Amino acid sequence: MSDPRDPAAGATYTEWWLATLGRTVVWARLRVREAGTAEVFDSDGNVLSYDSEDSARAALLDAEFVGYDGLDEEDALARGFSLTELAPPQGDTDDALRPQMIRKLGGRA
Repeated sequence: MSDPRDPAAGATYTEWWLATLGRTVVWARLRVREAGTAEVFDSDGNVLSYDSEDSARAALLDAEFVGYDGLDEEDALARGFSLTELAPPQGDTDDALRPQMIRKLGGRA
């Protein structure tokens, strides 16, 4: 049985999304729950709840985010970075992830 204090408890799956502003990458984590609801952890440390995965995805797309897993190297280069220089934030808690949710990249890819 999963630990109810674990933010991932009850999650069916998690996806990382990103938006770029010049050489700055802004991350968002989409987590889909067993009940079909979804939540987005944003770069400000907020957890935004949605009634469905589709509505969460629509909100991310409206904010010009793209799914990290769907990017290929050509897409990444068009956004100004290489996939080799970027990976989603890592951490066991939202508090550990928060400082990693906005990342400034080095020189032009």
